[in-house]
Amino acid sequence: MDLSIVVPLLNERESLPILVDRLHNVLRGMAVRYEIILVDDGSTDGSWEAIQLAAAADGRVKGIRFGRNFGKSPALNEGFIASEGEVVITMDADLQDDPDEVPELYRMVREDGFDLVSGWKKKRHDPLSKTIPTKLFNWTTRRVSGVMLHDFNCGLKAYRKEVVKSIEVFGEMHRYIPFIAKKEGFRRIGEKVVKHQARKYGRSKFGFDRFINGFLDLLTITFVFRFGRKPMHFFGAVGTLMFVVGFLSTAWVVGEKLYHLYVLKQLAPRVSDQGLFFVALTAMIIGVQLFTMGFVAELVRRYSPERNVYRVKERIGL
Repeated sequence: MDLSIVVPLLNERESLPILVDRLHNVLRGMAVRYEIILVDDGSTDGSWEAIQLAAAADGRVKGIRFGRNFGKSPALNEGFIASEGEVVITMDADLQDDPDEVPELYRMVREDGFDLVSGWKKKRHDPLSKTIPTKLFNWTTRRVSGVMLHDFNCGLKAYRKEVVKSIEVFGEMHRYIPFIAKKEGFRRIGEKVVKHQARKYGRSKFGFDRFINGFLDLLTITFVFRFGRKPMHFFGAVGTLMFVVGFLSTAWVVGEKLYHLYVLKQLAPRVSDQGLFFVALTAMIIGVQLFTMGFVAELVRRYSPERNVYRVKERIGL
C-alpha cells in the first residue's frame, strides 16, 4: 500500500460524501495504491451511515466507529494503527482541508525524505476569536518544543509509515505530534503552506476551553518526555530542595533558641512564636510528600496499563 488517508470526524455527515469524492478524484490521478480510513468519533448525526455508503461504493474506503466521543487523539491513534500505507496523510473532514494538497505532501515525504510534513494555513478563514489564540499558542509551542512550525494544530499532515507506527497519541496530544515525533528521533520535519477553506457545513469544534487545555497539554507533554521514564528525578529533586530548606530553617530556629539560652543568658522566644518555624515545618512536610509522590510515580510507570482507553464499536474493511 502506497498511501493511507486518515480522517477523524465528529458529526460531519453533510461534508463526508463530498470529501470522499474529491479524495478519489485526486488519488486516482496520482496512480498510487491507496486507502481512505474514516474514523467516526461517536457521531450522532448519521455520519456512520454515510461512511457505510462510501465503503459499499468503493472497497478502498474503510471505517472505524467509536461507541462514544473520545476525542481527536484516540481517533487518530486508531487510524494510525489501522493504516497500511508507506505514507500516511491526515486531514479533517469539514472540507477546510483541500484534498488537492495531498499529491505534494506525498511527494515531500517520498522524494524529499521528510519524516513529517505539517500544513501551514497561512491565510485563515476564521474569526479573530480563533486566529489570535492560535497564533499565541503556536508561538508558545515553538519556543517550548524547539520545532519551528507555524501551525501545529493544522489537521493536514503527512508522515512516513515508521513515524505513525512509532508514536502513541493519547489524551489531547494530537496538537503536538511534531513534538512527539521529534522526541522519538524523527527530526526531518518540514512545512508546507496549504489552502484553508471556509467551513460550509456543521459547526466548529473549537472553544476557549481547548485553548486553555492546549497549554496545559504542552506542559504535560514536556514533563512526560523529560521525566516520564524517571519521575523520581523530578519529584526527588524538588523534594530534596524543599527538605533542605526545611532542615536549614529548623536548624536556624533551634540555633537561635540555644544562642539566647546559653550565650546571651536570657529567656529565648518560643519556637512556635517564630514565623520561620512554620516555614520549616511546611517545607519538610512538602519535601516528604514529594518524595512519596516520586516513589508512587515510579510504581505507576512500571505497572501502568495502556493509556488509550477507548472502545471501537464497528469496523468496515479492516
